[in-house]
Amino acid sequence: MNSTYEKAGVSLKSGEEVVNRIKSIAKSTFSPNVLTGIGHFGAFYELDLKGYNNPVLVSSVDGVGTKLKIAIKMNKHNTIGQDLVNHCVNDIAVCGATPLYFMDYLAFGKLELSIAEEIIQGFAIAAKQNKVSLIGGETAEMPGLYSKKDYDISGTIIGIVEKDKIIDGSKVQKNDVLIGFPSSGLHTNGYSLAREVLLKKYDINDKPDSLENSIGTELLKIHKSYLNLIKKLISENLVNAFSHITGGGILGNTKRVVPKGFNITIDWKAWEIPEIFKLIQLTGNISDNEMRNVFNIGIGLVAIANKDNAKRILAVSSNLNEKAFIIGEII
Repeated sequence: MNSTYEKAGVSLKSGEEVVNRIKSIAKSTFSPNVLTGIGHFGAFYELDLKGYNNPVLVSSVDGVGTKLKIAIKMNKHNTIGQDLVNHCVNDIAVCGATPLYFMDYLAFGKLELSIAEEIIQGFAIAAKQNKVSLIGGETAEMPGLYSKKDYDISGTIIGIVEKDKIIDGSKVQKNDVLIGFPSSGLHTNGYSLAREVLLKKYDINDKPDSLENSIGTELLKIHKSYLNLIKKLISENLVNAFSHITGGGILGNTKRVVPKGFNITIDWKAWEIPEIFKLIQLTGNISDNEMRNVFNIGIGLVAIANKDNAKRILAVSSNLNEKAFIIGEII
């Protein structure tokens, strides 16, 4: 017999089953620092502070916005968790931090066990790639807030950095150069505009001639993690600041790490803009200025460095099979 709560649209049994299903997935990401499994009221992580003189914890929380609508339309849910972990990792990596652990929040209109499991498998894939422990989270079923097929996700990441190695832009100087590293696509920003423009003209499975893949496949490309590249450039002391290009575009995000009194010039022709952005602009008749403010338009990470270090940065990037372009200057 259904309980009154189940008649209201919430299944306690489904919630318990999700926890049971994800225990082994989460455990596969644990480092020796994780002291508890999934299911406790709190998650315990033992800090190893050997090698640190003045350690600082760095945290970030984010979501993936209406990219979720594309995942739902495509009925493909195993990449959206990777998007979220990589986005959060990048946010603290550009501060100089090493990520330690990640926690998630999932909210459904109707909790579908298979979809929840796919999302969490995505978390685990990216967690392993970034050497991050997925140590806990929360799953909620809220039919009064979300429609039956809708869901939302967010995540919180915690990392650590030595205080005197924090990267905050304070070392940026006049004549420093901006080196851009390609994005894998839209990453996790600008989807409200992209959906408004593209899905009025195209079906999610359409493949315009300019694209290698369908609209849906292009829009679901995984948000790239730059952690290994960032760590390598930091280890060689080559960079004065990093900027993770998210909502607000290249200029909007890079301004956050440029001290007052300086400006940024960008050579917008220094790299080839990916076809998906060209299609969005053409289809929606969107100005260059708006495209640059909303999207990353092909650059997902910017390093600000002394001109003398630029050649070495390009060489290091090439050794890591990463493309890189000098795209601007600090004036």
